[in-house]
This record gives sequence, C-alpha cells and structure tokens, in this order.
Amino acid sequence: MEPPQTVTIPMAMHIGKPAKPIVKVGDLVKVGTKIGEADGHVSANVYSSVSGKVIKLAEHLLHNDTTTTAVVIESDGAMDVAEHLAPPVVNNRQDFIAAIKESGIVGLGGAGFPTHVKLDVDPERIDYLIINSAECEPYITSDTVTMMTRSADMAYALQTFARCLGVDKVIIGIENNKKEAIAAMKTMAASIAECSVEVKVLPSIYPQGGEKVLVYHTTGRKIEANQLPIHVGCVVINCTTVAAIGAYLKTGMPLVEKCVTVDGGAVKHPQNVIAPIGTSLDALFACCGGLVEQPAKLIYGGPMMGVTVPNADAPVIKNTNAALALTSKEAKLPKMTACIRCGACTNTCPFGLAPAAIAGAYDKKATEMLRSLSVETCMECGCCSFVCPANRPLVQTNKLAKQFLKEEKKKEESDT
Repeated sequence: MEPPQTVTIPMAMHIGKPAKPIVKVGDLVKVGTKIGEADGHVSANVYSSVSGKVIKLAEHLLHNDTTTTAVVIESDGAMDVAEHLAPPVVNNRQDFIAAIKESGIVGLGGAGFPTHVKLDVDPERIDYLIINSAECEPYITSDTVTMMTRSADMAYALQTFARCLGVDKVIIGIENNKKEAIAAMKTMAASIAECSVEVKVLPSIYPQGGEKVLVYHTTGRKIEANQLPIHVGCVVINCTTVAAIGAYLKTGMPLVEKCVTVDGGAVKHPQNVIAPIGTSLDALFACCGGLVEQPAKLIYGGPMMGVTVPNADAPVIKNTNAALALTSKEAKLPKMTACIRCGACTNTCPFGLAPAAIAGAYDKKATEMLRSLSVETCMECGCCSFVCPANRPLVQTNKLAKQFLKEEKKKEESDT
C-alpha cells in the first residue's frame, strides 16, 4: 500500500516488557530508524515504518485493555530508508541471536513472542525445527501468500539456522488445501543442502496450527501441560517469521511491515496487503476500496482466535496477520440457552478439556477445581464455543478463568 499519512507504533507489540521510546517530538526518522529500545531480554526493538517526523508520544490503549506508549509519526510520503542499515555479520550462534534481537522480529503468527528468546536455547536440545505453515483459521491467507512469494527469504533463513544453530532436521507443517504454497515449499526444500527439510502435508483440520497440535502431527511427540515444545526437542516458528528473518539477514532492514489479510463482508475488495506497521485499520480498509457498509465488528486475526478492536483507529502491529470487518449479519451472536450436557465441547477440545465443567467452576470461583480441570492448558482455539448447540460462551469463560487463576496466584504469592 501507499504510505499512510500517519502511523501509530506502540512500544508493546510483543510478549514481555514494552520497549523504551528513544525518540522525542520533532525528531526526523526514516524507514528502519530505531524508535524503541528493547527493555531487557524478553522484549523487542521497535522501528519506524515510514520516513517523516515524530509528532506525538502518547498513551495508547491496546486490544487487551492495557495501555502502552505509542510513537505517532507523520509520514513525508518519501519512504526514505535509514542510511546506516546493512546486513548483520553472522558467523556463529552468538552473532545470530544478537542479530535477531536487533531486528525486532517476534512471532508473526499471532503470539508475538520475541524470536531471539525462543532461539536462545542449547542447540543440543533441538531435534526438530518445525515451520508452522498450517494457517488453519478461516479467512486468513497472509502466511500462504508469504510462502508463495518469499520462499527465497525462507531458504536463506533456514540455511543460516543450519549453519549457526546446528539445525539438521526441518519440518514444514502445511495443510493440504494450500496447493501452490505446498509446491513452493517443496521446491525450496529441494534447494537446501545444509540440512534436511521435509514438507509434511497435513489434513486441513482446525486447529492444526496450534503449537502443541502441530508438534504432535509432525513428530508424534506429545507436549504435556505446562511444557513448551523445546521440552520435547522441538522449536516451532511461523513461516512468515522465517521469511522476515531471511530478509533481515540479507538486507539489514528490521521488521517494519506486515502482510495482512484484509477481509470480511464489509470490505469492498478483500485482499492481502503489505502495510507499514502502525497503519490504522481505516487506512488499510481504504487501500482495499473502502467499506461497503458500517462494520458491526472489527477483529484482529480470524473469527476463532481473533480479538475485537474498539475502532478503526487501531493500528497494524507486528503480529497482526488479519484485519476483519464483519457485517451485522456475520457478527450477530446467536441466542444463548441452557447447557444440555451433551459433551460436544469436550469431544471437540484438542486437549480433552471439559469446558462446561470449567464454566461451572468459574461461576463458583472454585480455584482448586479450576486447577484440577487444567483450564490453564486451554489454547483458546474456540472449538468448544463453535460446536456448542446451546451457544454458550465457553472459550470466553475459559479465558476469564485463566485470568482469575493468574490473579489468585499473585495473591497467594503476596501472602507468602
């Protein structure tokens, strides 16, 4: 898309501590100028996505109802690139981790976990590097487009993974409904001599892209509750994240733009758009021909795991893979009725949880019961709510229950 008039770039676009702003009002910036410094190890640098002038540093309300500082930049339309940018020198593991930290790259599939932290593990523990190319949620196709158009960037990243991290087994997990992307990945895999790259075609079943689900279906290894993929010898990275790493290693351009699926019944011309980070949803929709009607709901992400945003001023952030503008018909909530104890929610849950029982325990604020029901294992995929014949808000209740347990744990820790 053409550069927007302004961008609003939050300092918290990742899991961990927000970055610290290092610019002030009146500063001139270019594409790739660092405007936020990572605050500690679990944090991420933030860069300007346009050239222009900093016009405001303001408190910004995020979609998760927390606030952070945001840098507002008025674009000059030139998109001039910062002169100092150059490919990083990467000769070993330490160089590689440092380069990824400098790039500001985080998980681009949705979670937003700083990538340098995920990769900063003993290479001896890594049996498989799994590239998450499942993209299983309805509407979203930004990862698919990335695989079809940026396989060279992905290949360069995988070659560096092999050279610097000693990765020798890579599995690309991709659903069988992505024919062109599968072909592109197989061609890329055949071109890489530094490590073994297997393209594993999986059934198109939601939620195939869930980390624990993907690890099981690609390796047969089961990740237990409170475990991470590395506990079973796996590191999982989204395919768009891999492409971003490759591009940074080749050019030195940090993470400043994002491919976003713009869709929903209210969008005139749904399409994938490469947008500067900080672009408002308003500008994103305008790039797609505007809206054919006033949307009833705006969503970051897909209809299953996405989150509602309050208005179209909300910016594209690092892990925005889709922006949906749903019509009143698409967004209409069905009438909720009493639970009929059918068990469909448990039968559908990828982890065999009992959402109906969790809802009952949450209503009673029964802390120990919630823990025994392993609600913290919930990946919030939304399958339970989708299949519930009584239209109960089960996944929403699971989220509330998880937050309740976090607060209870803090109280317990403060009491001791």
